[in-house]
Amino acid sequence: MDMGVRVRGLTAAGLTRRHVLGVGVGSALSALAAPATANPPAVTAKETPFWLERIKAGSLPPIKERLPREPFVVRGFAGSDGPGHSGGTIVTLGAERDTRLMSLYGYARIIAFEPDLSLRPDLLASFTVEEGRRFTFRLRAGHRWSDGHPFTAEDIRYWWEDVANNRELNPNGPPGEMLIDDLPPVFEVLDPQTVRFTWKAPNPYFLEAQARALPLFIYRPAHYLKQFHAKYADPQALAEVIKQTRSREWPRLHNRLDQMYVSDNPDLPTLMPWLPRTKPPSTRLVFERNPFYHRIDANGVQLPYLDQVVLNVVSPTVIPLKAGSGESDLQARYLKFDDFTYLKSYTKVFPFEVYLWETGNGSELALYPNFNHADPVLRGLFRDARFRRALSFATDREEINEAVFLGLARPGNNTIRPGSPLFQPEYRERNTQFDLKLANQLLDELGLTKRNAENTRLLEDGRPLLLVAETSGESKEQADILMLMQTTWRKAGIKLLIRPQTRDLLRQRVAAGQTMIAVWYGFENALPTAASSPREYAPGTLGDLQWPKWGLYRETKGKAGEPCDMPEIQRLIELVDKWEKTVDAEDQAEIWREILTAHIEQQYTIGIISGSLQPVVVSKKLRNVPKHGIYSWHPGAFFGMYRPDTFWLQR
Repeated sequence: MDMGVRVRGLTAAGLTRRHVLGVGVGSALSALAAPATANPPAVTAKETPFWLERIKAGSLPPIKERLPREPFVVRGFAGSDGPGHSGGTIVTLGAERDTRLMSLYGYARIIAFEPDLSLRPDLLASFTVEEGRRFTFRLRAGHRWSDGHPFTAEDIRYWWEDVANNRELNPNGPPGEMLIDDLPPVFEVLDPQTVRFTWKAPNPYFLEAQARALPLFIYRPAHYLKQFHAKYADPQALAEVIKQTRSREWPRLHNRLDQMYVSDNPDLPTLMPWLPRTKPPSTRLVFERNPFYHRIDANGVQLPYLDQVVLNVVSPTVIPLKAGSGESDLQARYLKFDDFTYLKSYTKVFPFEVYLWETGNGSELALYPNFNHADPVLRGLFRDARFRRALSFATDREEINEAVFLGLARPGNNTIRPGSPLFQPEYRERNTQFDLKLANQLLDELGLTKRNAENTRLLEDGRPLLLVAETSGESKEQADILMLMQTTWRKAGIKLLIRPQTRDLLRQRVAAGQTMIAVWYGFENALPTAASSPREYAPGTLGDLQWPKWGLYRETKGKAGEPCDMPEIQRLIELVDKWEKTVDAEDQAEIWREILTAHIEQQYTIGIISGSLQPVVVSKKLRNVPKHGIYSWHPGAFFGMYRPDTFWLQR
């Protein structure tokens, strides 16, 4: 099957002048090298048994009229079981707000990640990128929304002109990914299936934004939403709906019904494999197969294989117990590694298995010292790389791995993971050995040689070296890790206190610059390609855990916060700016390498476990769920990247 990716401006030496933005270097090259003559045999679509009665009654057209003229033919599977058959229902467990999981597990995207982190057209038939700034998207002719209405360029035009740029619906204007140097693109509808976005400068965020767990939904079911838009709706009819729904004004009504990600409006047409049939609140939320879904397998079976997915709404605290009792066919949400032993013990009683997937963040736990702390003495220590390295050397990661993760995890820094094409072992291993002698030596070099009667080092002003690690209080594993660190840090003369609190309070204290050390997970995207954004590796927002005031200054373009006054951190900012203007893949990779090397050499964060594990409960009847995978928000959308529409039930 043609990957649907074309590149202009390519020299004989390779991707030297520009590349397909958002596609890994290797995957871009392989896409270019894919032989044009490798046309797979035509696939004859088969009718889905679930719909036979509706087809017979005339309320649903036959399969040939429901598929696009160019359906996405699935020929490879993330699991090892291969093509399956239609039918059946699986049950998963979650909170009421977890209707959004169906947008993640469904993972129908304009452009989507493959498990190898390459990007390929999904809802699109093809796309082209020129000079990193001109993006042409071609939709699949004949593709339809779940209600049977055509999915066309009008749905993208409606989003851009009537939603994103409507100040009543979006007071802040279009999403940030749509603005380069504060300028929007020129948007064109070339024909009913083709649109083009053109910026004056390269936009390195646009493609990957389509593939995120929470994507940049650049399309809307215009035929449905226009009835709630003041520009298109009959004024009297719209006023009546506003009155009936107590919405007070049309923008509030439109925004409430236009929840593409949340999946809680059964009336909102979708392109996902399953659509909601139950409106919350309910303790049993049913999602039914989309009769117009665009993917089929090589045998002609329309996906998804599963007829229904049922989300049983329960308290998150009881989900591990219920999963261990065989009440979920597919479960990772609300399971922690410390549930693994319990879950595994019940695989002999109930028909399920427990897989261990790697998590996709930079570290299971990372410490973020506050470079903007108000106390000048502590601020000076936190800004000194020797102090940060001393904290790392005073941490016994091997002991933590054995005690908390049964020796199954991987000790290391808060950095990228082996699945990233940018990974180098040094990033994970530098300064991570347990070496109290070296830790004490570094602390002595800093002048922290005096101690009190409790053997705690004294700061230059005579105060004991007392550090407070602030957590969200949500993870028993994090609490166990910090208690082990208390013991080894004590041997280096550092007293560590643990302050659990709510997630909201922790965020407030971070934003106010009040934390000494914030405790959180590692980098969100630890599986970057060269074309992934390195924004989270430099100051950028008020939510930055170790430099919130610099982040706020950057976020507000100098209107608030403080300018960065550390040259080495300013260099990170400059590198991110440089990456944003770079379209050559190798140049992007070089920028990434400098950023990653700086993080390891300077130890800006102290990561503990760089390869932790996520239990995944899987019914023994459920096929094509990979035994080994990466459980990641981005990239990956948790199960989404492995395509649950290809999971099937053994009869």
